[in-house]
Amino acid sequence: MSVRFQYNKTSLHQLNKQLLVRLKALPTLKNKESALRIEVKKSKSKFIDLEKDFEKLLSSENENMRMWNEFDPELVKRDQVKLRYKKIAGINTPELDVLTFNVKDFFVFGSPKWFLDGIHGLKILKTLLIEKEIVKQKMEMLEYARKKTTQKVNLYEKVQIPDHEAAILKIKRFLEDEENLSKASQKIVKYRHANEEALI
Repeated sequence: MSVRFQYNKTSLHQLNKQLLVRLKALPTLKNKESALRIEVKKSKSKFIDLEKDFEKLLSSENENMRMWNEFDPELVKRDQVKLRYKKIAGINTPELDVLTFNVKDFFVFGSPKWFLDGIHGLKILKTLLIEKEIVKQKMEMLEYARKKTTQKVNLYEKVQIPDHEAAILKIKRFLEDEENLSKASQKIVKYRHANEEALI
């Protein structure tokens, strides 16, 4: 038992208050844990979808790999990535808000006509990579928060609440025993005084 207490009414009152706080917090923590569990599942699902989309796009571009040798990857650079933060069960999680690219100037008429499609495809690939990274970060944050919440739920449910209840029970029994002993000793004293008065 990790709860420190003394065998008196003050300690009993404090333990009752602490127990009440934990009992009130437990349903909230359980709700938070289940909300986080759902959000982690959604994030994992979104991550898998993004990964599939990325692989699908890559495999479709593999057919045009020889053409990509002519393409300068430096033509398209990421310019700006802005995130917005959304609170999920008290956790600030990142989401992609704005993503802009900087396309280098090139001579359109002197380049193969698929270059414009190539630029568009590269933008999509880079967007998917960035989105994947953000979703992965979000998923890790939510998973970490879920683990911490689960630990707290288990701590309250399996350790602290039973320890507080056991301590309260011990103090109550001690105080009842003390009260019974006090009453018994008062009866004995009263009985002796009555006997002494009867003898006089």
